[in-house]
Amino acid sequence: MLFDFAINGRIVGPGYPTYIVAELSANHSQSFEHAVALVKGAKEAGADAVKLQTYTPDTITVNSESPLFRHQDGSLWAGRTLYELYSEAYMPWEWQPKLKKIADEIGIELFSTAFDPTAVDFLEEIGVPVHKIASFEIVDIPLIEKMARTGKPLIISTGMATLGEIEEAVRAARNAGAPQIALLKCTSAYPSPPEEMNLRTIPHLAESFGVPVGLSDHTLGIAVPVAAVVLGACIVEKHFTLSRNMPGPDCAFSLEPREFKAMVEAIRTAEKALGEVHYGVSEREAANRVFRRSLFVVKDMKTGEVFTAENVRSIRPGHGLHPRHLKDVRGRRATRDIPAGTPLTWNMVG
Repeated sequence: MLFDFAINGRIVGPGYPTYIVAELSANHSQSFEHAVALVKGAKEAGADAVKLQTYTPDTITVNSESPLFRHQDGSLWAGRTLYELYSEAYMPWEWQPKLKKIADEIGIELFSTAFDPTAVDFLEEIGVPVHKIASFEIVDIPLIEKMARTGKPLIISTGMATLGEIEEAVRAARNAGAPQIALLKCTSAYPSPPEEMNLRTIPHLAESFGVPVGLSDHTLGIAVPVAAVVLGACIVEKHFTLSRNMPGPDCAFSLEPREFKAMVEAIRTAEKALGEVHYGVSEREAANRVFRRSLFVVKDMKTGEVFTAENVRSIRPGHGLHPRHLKDVRGRRATRDIPAGTPLTWNMVG
């Protein structure tokens, strides 16, 4: 049985609407006004929440020119040091309480990924409704325990993690008092190729850990999140930007407002289509039931004439005998004259 999971009273789990998160990440372009526009744009696009990232270059790494601290060839950020990248990407902490207030005013949740203990304390002061562990931090057990001790729901991204590492993280969170945990299937490549998403992991994670499971998605487009929902994803997190033409380390794999809205609409349609296990006639199908096949006399017949393949056929609509009776009717005789186009009934068969 799945553990209860709710964000500010909103239940997240199987059978409930997918919780859709717009990840702002570094797409604020170091402009507070732009960050505000992102929060409002996410609300208009149908997101349930916006997510920030709370760190500084010095809380997440150190300033070093060593190759150990530099992105390698093949990366979206090849050649750049971690410190350089995070200096461009981080959101000033003084913005975040202001953005939280704006989010509250317009009716969208706002929370953040903390990357060190001081960020957890800061977010607790702001009053975020949920904490988030990023994929790269799933091995930081003390940070997970710090979040768990707040008593807030905890979302853990699992990109790159082995099953054993996920087990360790979940166990640490539970032992530290996390009342509610959700996991996100994630592929930590930017952008992620669809063939490396392995979405079938989603139901396996849910079964293995007894928690709601979602998707943190870095693919291009909206097909993968919709597929994830069909496979049971209860949360979808997707990077959001006002325009991919704007400078920023994450814009290239983010959705623009119209695309994000299209994703939300597609997910909501998929939720409706999933429905329940059902056989038989639906409400909208009922009127068409009459157009199923049945047995009709297709040539004028006289009393006593034998029913054959030439004068009795299974055709649409469904006013005559069931087609299963065709073999029982052929070879028998008509009890009266029957005009062509007459649905066959048993009182016509002698």
